[in-house]
Amino acid sequence: MSRKGCPRDNAQAESFFRTLKLEEVYLQEYRDFAHASACIGQFIEAVYNQERLHSALGYLPPAEFEELHKDQANHSGG
Repeated sequence: MSRKGCPRDNAQAESFFRTLKLEEVYLQEYRDFAHASACIGQFIEAVYNQERLHSALGYLPPAEFEELHKDQANHSGG
């Protein structure tokens, strides 16, 4: 998770896993591994990427942040 010589890389990964555990994993009882995998994937796609606000992205969800910057790049010719 962290590149050699970049100790702060790991902080972002740890923050993500903390959020995942607190907002999904600890609140659910999974039937089996397949159920856990499906539920966690759904949380990441539907909640973490589409709804959850991220301070590092100007308090936008990742999907909205990417769409905004894609539109800006298209309008600036890049």
